Amino acid sequence: MFTLAEVASLSDIQPTYRILKPWWDVFMDYLAVVMLMVAIFAGTMQLTKDQVVCLPVLQSTVNSKVQPDTSGKADFTTVETTTGQEEASMRTVSFESAPTVTPDILVSRATSSQYQPTESGQELKKEQKDSSGRKTNLDFQQYVFINQMCYHLALPWYSKYFPYLVLIHTIILIVSSNFWFKYPKTCSKIEHFVSILGKCFESPWTTKALSETACEDSEENKQRLTGAQSLPKYVSTSSDEGSPSASTPMITKSGFKFSADKPMIEIPSVTILDKKDGEQAKALFEKVRKFRAHVEDSDLIYKLYVGQTVIKTVKFIFILCYTANFVNTISFEHICNPKVEHLIGYTQFECTHNMAYMLKKLLISYISLICVYGFICLYTLFWLFRIPLKEYSFEKVREESSFSDIPDVKNDFAFLLHMVDQYDQLYSKRFGVFLSEVSENKLRGISLNHEWTYEKLRQHVSRNAQDKQELHLFMLSGVPDAVFDLTDLDVLKLELIPEAKITAKISQMTNLQELHLYHCPAKVEQTAFSFLRDHLRCLHVKFTDVAEIPAWVYLLKTLRELYLIGNLNSENNKMIGLESLRELRHLKILHVKSNLTKIPPNITDVAPHLTKLVIHNDGTKLVVLNSLKKMTNVAELELQNCELERIPHAIFSLSNLQELDLKSNSIRTIEEIISFQHLKRLTCLKLWHNKIVSIPSSITHIKNLESLYLSNNKLETLPAAVFSLQKLRCLDVSYNSIAVIPVEIGLLQNLQHFHITGNKVDILPKQLFKCVKLRTLSLGQNCITSIPDKVSQLLQLTYLELKGNCLDRLPATLGQCQLLRKSGLIVEDHLFDALPSEVKEVLNQDTSIPFANGI
Repeated sequence: MFTLAEVASLSDIQPTYRILKPWWDVFMDYLAVVMLMVAIFAGTMQLTKDQVVCLPVLQSTVNSKVQPDTSGKADFTTVETTTGQEEASMRTVSFESAPTVTPDILVSRATSSQYQPTESGQELKKEQKDSSGRKTNLDFQQYVFINQMCYHLALPWYSKYFPYLVLIHTIILIVSSNFWFKYPKTCSKIEHFVSILGKCFESPWTTKALSETACEDSEENKQRLTGAQSLPKYVSTSSDEGSPSASTPMITKSGFKFSADKPMIEIPSVTILDKKDGEQAKALFEKVRKFRAHVEDSDLIYKLYVGQTVIKTVKFIFILCYTANFVNTISFEHICNPKVEHLIGYTQFECTHNMAYMLKKLLISYISLICVYGFICLYTLFWLFRIPLKEYSFEKVREESSFSDIPDVKNDFAFLLHMVDQYDQLYSKRFGVFLSEVSENKLRGISLNHEWTYEKLRQHVSRNAQDKQELHLFMLSGVPDAVFDLTDLDVLKLELIPEAKITAKISQMTNLQELHLYHCPAKVEQTAFSFLRDHLRCLHVKFTDVAEIPAWVYLLKTLRELYLIGNLNSENNKMIGLESLRELRHLKILHVKSNLTKIPPNITDVAPHLTKLVIHNDGTKLVVLNSLKKMTNVAELELQNCELERIPHAIFSLSNLQELDLKSNSIRTIEEIISFQHLKRLTCLKLWHNKIVSIPSSITHIKNLESLYLSNNKLETLPAAVFSLQKLRCLDVSYNSIAVIPVEIGLLQNLQHFHITGNKVDILPKQLFKCVKLRTLSLGQNCITSIPDKVSQLLQLTYLELKGNCLDRLPATLGQCQLLRKSGLIVEDHLFDALPSEVKEVLNQDTSIPFANGI
C-alpha cells in the first residue's frame, strides 16, 4: 500500500504551477483524488471485513424437492432451483424450537434416514419433531477451511483486487497529469517560465508601462517644461510611432496630442521609477530575451503534454472496456467446488460474499468517475488540436496598449502562454510588456536619465587636442536627455549605443560642430535633423556593415568633413550610399578607412568639392584608380596600406595636388617620380613604410617640394639630387640602411627638420651644421662616436636626439644652442651628467623666457 504522504507529494506542484493548470487539469486532479479515496476506502473495507461464508450442498437434496407437510406445517423447508439463475439463489432453512444437536446425533440420524427410507410417516414425523437442522458432519475447523479455500477459488478475481486496481490506475493517471512538471527537460523550462512570469506580473514597470500616462506623460511633461525655450519635441502617441524600425532612422515630427480624458499633470513624478525597480525590470528584459531564445527553438513541452493526454485517454478507454465486463461478476452468492471431498465429504458449497454489495456500488461509482474523466480527456484533445497552440499572437495586447512591436512567439513559448491564458489572460498581457523593444527602450530611457544627470555628465567633459570641449559616451542604453543641456559642448562622441536617439533639444547645443557615431546607428527627430543639417561641420561614422550608416548622414548639406570607417567590400560598394553624397555640396574632406578594391565611381559626384581624400585600406589591394582623374580640386591625397607597387598614373592628373601620402604600400621603385614635375603645387611627398631601394635623380624636377618622407624603406645612400631641392624644409630618412650623410646636405639652407634615426651613420659632416635653420635633428640609433663642436651654430635647435649611439661625451658648446632645453635633448643620463654644470644649468632653464624672446 502507498502511504498518504507519498501520494500527497504528487500534488505538491499544484501551488507552484497553478497558473499552468487549466480548468480541465484541475477538474481531473479532483476526480483523481476522489478515485483515490474510493480505492483507499474499498481497500480498507476489504482488509477489515472481506470474507465469505460457505455451506455444503447435501447430496440427498440434489435434484429433488422436499414434499410439503400434509398438515400444512414443515419443520424445515429446502428450496432448490435447477436453472442457472435459481442455482445462484439462496437456500433457506427455518427452525422451530430446535434443540442443540451434537454432531454424533446428526450423523446417526443422517445414516438412519439414508438406510431406512421406507419407515412409516408416523416415525419420520416423530423423528423430525425430536430433531431439527441439517446433518453435515462438519466441525468448525472444516468450515473455516472451506471458507478460505472458496475465497480463493469461487470468488472472482476482480472482487478481490478491485481496490488495488483502482489505486494503481489512479496513481498512473495522477502521474500522467503531472509528468510534464517533473520531466527534467521540461521542468527546467517551466520553472524558469513561472518564475519570470511571476516577476513580470508583479513588476512596478509592468503597471507603469501598461498605463497610457506612464507611457506618454513623461515625454509630454518634459516637453511642456522645455517647450517655452526650445523647439517642439517629437512625442510618440501612436502604436506605429512607438516602434521605429532600423530601416527608418529619421523619426518624423508630430505635434502635441492631448487626451481630453487625461488630466494635465505638471510634475512627471508618476514615471520616475525607483532605481531598484528599474534595475529589476532591466534584468527581467534580459531574462525574457534569453528565455525566449531558449524555449522557442523546440516544441518538447507541447509534445509531452499531448502525449500524456493521449496516454490518459487510452487509459480511460482501457479501464472502461474491461471494467464494464466485470460489474456483473461481483455478486453476493457463489458456487464453490473445492475438490476436497476426501477431506470433507462434500463436493459443492454455496458461499456468500458479504462485501459484494458495497464493492459493486463502489465499482459503479468508479466507472462513473472514469467516464467523466474520459470525456474531459477527449475535450482536452479537442482543444489541443483545434487551434495552433504552437503559435501565439499578442494582437489584442498590441491593440490595447501603445506597444505595437510585441512580437508573436512560437513553439513551447507559445504553448505556455496559451496555457496561462486558461488561468488568466492578464498574465500574458503583462508579460508581453517585457517582449516589447519599445517598452525596454522607455525603461532604459528612464533609468538612463535617472543615472546620468547633468552634473555627472559635466564631470565627463574634457578638452581635446584642439582645445575643444568634448564628451565621450560609451556603451550606454541610449543618449541621456541631460546631454542636450550641455550647450557649450563642441564635440560629442557616441560609441556602441545601439538605441541612440537625438531629440529636438539638440538645437540648444549651438556650439556643437563635430559628431562621432561609432557603431551607433542614431535616429534623429525631424527638428533635430534640421539643426544638424545647418550646424554640423564634421561627422565621424564607424560601422560594421554599410547598412548601419544612418540615411540622414547623406542629407547634411553643410557638412565639410566626413569620416567613414567600416566594411565596404566589393559586394557592398553599390550599397555604400555615396551616390547621395552629391547633396553634400560643401564637403571638403572625405576619409574612408575600409577594404576597397577600387575607388567607388559614385565618389565622383562630390569630387569637384573635395580638397582632401583619404583612403586607408586594411591591406586589400586597390586596383582601379581611374576615378582620381576627376578630382581636380584635391589638394591632399592619402592612399595608405593599399598594396600599391608603383605610383598610380592617375595621380599625375591632379594639378592642384599639394600633398601626397602613399604610406604602407609595396612600392619598390619610384621612377615615375619624374612625372611629378607637372604637379607645380606639390610641396609634400610621403613615401614612407615602403620597399624603396633608391631615389632617382629625376627627383630634382619637383622644384617646390618642401617635405620628403622616406623613412622605413631600404635606402642605402642619399643621392646628391635630393639636396638640390632648395625649398626642402623637412627630410625624413629614418630607419633605412644609410651609412653616410653626403656633404651636399649643407646646400639645404631652408632645412628645419632632419630625421635620420635608425641608420648606420658613424660620422657627422661639418656641412650639416651649415643648415642653421634646423629645429629638429634626430640622430638616434646610429654609430656616431662624437658630436662636432659646430653644433653650437644651430641656434634655432629645439630638439636633438642622440640616444643609442657610441658617444663618450657631449660637446660643451650645446649650451650655446639658445632654444635647446633638457626636455628636447634625448640622450643617455650619464652623458648629460658629464656636461659642465654651467651647460646643464642653461639646459635646465625655464623654457618660457627664451621662447618668449624668440617669438
